[in-house]
Amino acid sequence: MTQEISTGYKALCDQADSEVETISTADAVAAHAAGTAVLVDIRDIRELKRDGKIPGAFHAPRGMLEFWIDPDSPYHKDIFAGDGPFMFMCAGGMRSLLATKTAQDMGLKPVQNLEGGFGAWKKAGGPVDQE
Repeated sequence: MTQEISTGYKALCDQADSEVETISTADAVAAHAAGTAVLVDIRDIRELKRDGKIPGAFHAPRGMLEFWIDPDSPYHKDIFAGDGPFMFMCAGGMRSLLATKTAQDMGLKPVQNLEGGFGAWKKAGGPVDQE
């Protein structure tokens, strides 16, 4: 039997895009350089090892995000108790768009999605550490 998905990922991304703030790569690089934002990298650990990572970015695997944000969770990470802004990023911007929406829906603020993700960051010449 084939599943009939009523809401696909494109619709979810469109909805999230209409509800969250997206920050340009140039503004994200500037905020990172100034130390005025918490960059949250939700990519898989294999992506970090293969493609590199942004120096100082906090790695929060997408599968643990809700548990790490919630202060009532036994897995809560103190970084999410800070003031932010929290800039979420993935490889291309779609997973982080959904993660930003989830974080916003949970009450974390302020939150932003990094337009174009890590790929755009690298293309813009943002700093990258290779493992």
